[in-house]
This record gives sequence, structure tokens and C-alpha cells, in this order.
Amino acid sequence: MIGEDLQALVMIPGLSGHEERVASEIAARMPVPCRTDRLGNLIATFQGTGPSVMLFTHMDQLGFVVRKVEENGLIRVQRLGGVPERALLSQAVVLSAKTGKDIPGVIANKSHHATQPDEKYTVPKTADLFIDAGYTSKASAEADGIRIGTPVTYAPNFMQLAEGRIAGTAIDDRAGCAVLLDVARSLAARQDGPTVHVVFSTQEEFNLRGAVVAAQSLKPDIAIQVDLMLACDTPDMTDLGEMRLGGGPGISLYSFHGRGTLNGVLPHPALVTVFESAAAELQMPLQRSAQVGVLTDLSYVQLVGEGVASIDVGFPMRYSHSSLEVCQISDLEDLARLLCAALGEITPETKLERGA
Repeated sequence: MIGEDLQALVMIPGLSGHEERVASEIAARMPVPCRTDRLGNLIATFQGTGPSVMLFTHMDQLGFVVRKVEENGLIRVQRLGGVPERALLSQAVVLSAKTGKDIPGVIANKSHHATQPDEKYTVPKTADLFIDAGYTSKASAEADGIRIGTPVTYAPNFMQLAEGRIAGTAIDDRAGCAVLLDVARSLAARQDGPTVHVVFSTQEEFNLRGAVVAAQSLKPDIAIQVDLMLACDTPDMTDLGEMRLGGGPGISLYSFHGRGTLNGVLPHPALVTVFESAAAELQMPLQRSAQVGVLTDLSYVQLVGEGVASIDVGFPMRYSHSSLEVCQISDLEDLARLLCAALGEITPETKLERGA
């Protein structure tokens, strides 16, 4: 079921601030009715006893916003989110017009026969890129609904790879959404446990906005955030850690952005114990991550109210923020099992206070 949900979700464009179609698909797959707030967060509550938990992941994806349509019909864009410029040339994209159409286009790459020697090993800046959607004039592009502000994302794609691995668009974090759908189905059938607010948040790729608003409203005691964890099992990543595809879910013991945003997460010790205990009970390997350059919604959610006991959990993923990201379905399935087991270990007796 996780694979089926994931395949459906990655095929829906949902730039930050334009997540409505993704939210609609998730709501249709949820086992209980959902509500939304003013930022578009999708929320479902499963009542229980003891500390309340906000279990969340983000629906949005990074991409671009149209900044100008040239008179010849070519389209200029602004980058939205951490789009890697070196991965952009020749990429297929879709422009989601107000008319409801997803219009295909391609990020232009200068013809090789005209590329000079000093250009071969340089990466053009986003400001110099343009999208060719086939239009021959500004008027024809605008007639199709292309305007300043039109959202642009990588063209949706889903590929089955060998040995249960998949490549897809916006695996970050539609995979997290598929996992939470699976957890929600289990919560709908449970007999007891803590109150759990399952939240699919908006605008994570636009400076981590939606989840904070949800947390301010829900006032959880505990926050569990689900997102990718950097897989370190390719030659370019081996020095950064031990996270690997097929190695099961993981927890983050340290994250720090360090790129102009001096924020990160040090997980609550009690929650580290909860997840380690749940993994041991399931006889499931639990991978560990400690990374600089990583920032999630949890960095701000943990500071809401009097403070929220928090932990980042996730799945290993390769090639973050590229047009095709890679993960393994078994890791997602095990993550869903781990989350259900960990939630079952949270009781009215769970101690969250910290001190001597």
C-alpha cells in the first residue's frame, strides 16, 4: 500500500504554497476525515490518553516561480527552495497554470556545438536559465495561463528500480506522506494509546512555515517529524555517515543547518529511548544520523509554547533535491511499523521533563 500511495503522490505537482492537489489526494486516502488551517496544513486527530503527539511530514516540493515571460515566449523563473543549479540543465518541468493545465517545458541547455571551452565546466545561475515550453510569443503563453507567479516543478516521474528501490520526483517528502497514511490506517484501528495529531504540512521548502502554525494550534507535548535522511552509501557520500538504503529507518541524533539559518535539532533523550526500545522489540535495525546542512520543520516546532519534546525520524534517501530521488520501499514499510510501535510505548507515565 505504501508503494501505491507513493506512486500516486509523486505524480502530483505541489510547489510550496500550492499544495492543494496533493492535500486533496491525501485526504481521499485517509481513513478518517481531515481538517485544514489557513496555511493549508492537513490535520487528522486520533484521540487517546497521556501526552499528545504531533506526527508530521510535509506535502510540498521545491521548484520555481515564473518571474517573466519574454516576448518570444521563453520563460524566466525564480528558484523556490534549495534547488541545485548544477542539476537543472535539460530537465523536464511542468508549469501549473491557473487554467488547471500542467504545461510541459524544458530548461534550456545551450547547444553543444556552440558551447565554448570555457563554458563546458561551468554551472549557469538560475537567473540565466530559461524554460522553453514551445510558445512563440508572450501572448500565446499568457493565453494558456502562464503568468508571473505560476508555479513550476520538476516533471513528475516514478521509476521502479532493481531490488525494491524506486526513483521519483519529490520523494522528499511524498515518501513521508505515504508512511503517515499507513500509520493513520493503523491508528484508526487501534484500541488505545496517546492522542495523535497526524499532520501533512505545507511550505516546508519555503523556510519551514506550515508545521509551526499547526503546532501553535495543536499544542502537542511531543513532536515526531518524518523526513528523508541522507543515504551515505554512494562514493560521494561515504565520509558523511553510515546511513544506507535497505538498512531500515533511522533517527537523527544531531542536525544543524549552518547555511545562514543557525538552527537544528538535538532530540529529546526520552524519545530516543522510546524509538530504540521500539526497534529492539521489533528486532528491527535502527540507523543513526548526525548531519550538518540538514534542517527540518522540527527546528521551529520544538520551540512552540513551553517547548515540545521532539525527534526527527526518517528513511534513507539518495540524491536529495534532484529531479529523481531514490529510496527503498522496505525502509518505508519498516518506518511505518516503527512509528506505530513507538507510539504504543508513549503512555500517561512517559516522563518528558528534563533536569537534574
